[in-house]
Amino acid sequence: MRQAVSTDSAPKAIGPYSQAIRAGSLIFVSGQVPIDPASGQIVEGDIAAQTHRVFCNISEILKAGGASLDDVVRTTVFLADMNDFAAMNEVYAGYFTAPAPARATVQVSRLPKDARIEIDVIAVL
Repeated sequence: MRQAVSTDSAPKAIGPYSQAIRAGSLIFVSGQVPIDPASGQIVEGDIAAQTHRVFCNISEILKAGGASLDDVVRTTVFLADMNDFAAMNEVYAGYFTAPAPARATVQVSRLPKDARIEIDVIAVL
């Protein structure tokens, strides 16, 4: 059984998808870009600022689903520029405790709203 997870504390979906789906003991959080939910705009700043905003959004969605970043087992990071990897990775490391989730990081040609980063996660309840 699938159940939508949503919160007003994170950006609304900008397409035909859910912020997250809970299926059994798993929560699948859709890719989050650095949109400020209050303004609906991409946050200003460098990749570090954008990465922090993405994790704020993910954290709020996980919280709405009864989970937290401590429950994340898998992430996918999409970067518009792989040259941002080191700065993103430094911020990323501050959001997880050992053992860190499994992760893939890929460079893509373009992200929604011309964001520099998008991250999706899978968490276990």
